[in-house]
Amino acid sequence: MSKTVSIVIGSDSDLELSKKCTDILASLSIDFSIKILSAHRTPDLLSEHVNECEVGETKIYIAFAGLAAHLAGALASKTIKPVIGVPVDAGPLNGMDALLSTVQMPKGMPVATVAIGSSGSANAAYLAAQILSLNSEDLSKKLKKIREENKQAIKEKNLKLEQ
Repeated sequence: MSKTVSIVIGSDSDLELSKKCTDILASLSIDFSIKILSAHRTPDLLSEHVNECEVGETKIYIAFAGLAAHLAGALASKTIKPVIGVPVDAGPLNGMDALLSTVQMPKGMPVATVAIGSSGSANAAYLAAQILSLNSEDLSKKLKKIREENKQAIKEKNLKLEQ
């Protein structure tokens, strides 16, 4: 059974990083699935997963991958639905190679790429929510409330600094 957001991680070592994303999606009541699939080690399973999602309810894909980071591109090649790539901060280059692999897609094969690591994990969830909010006033209100809460928190910190 497919969910609104399909999260695909390249290996189980990416589970901890994906938690920030899944926590935010859950807090916004966005249903999601998470699978460990590799563009290189399990290409057939990746294709099967996308085929299931395409006939199901999936609207957005989020892919976490490090090093060669072909997962988001492999997903994008199999769907016209939005794909968000999260470069994992791993390996000797701390995710810079993953960032470049994720962002440098050929024309006609877009992948929305967020920051490397933890901030990217959170922003992938928020970007997915913003896309989904185009058709959901309820979700739009939740996102506006979060923005307002963040603004208020900064105002309060500034007030403390002034004292």
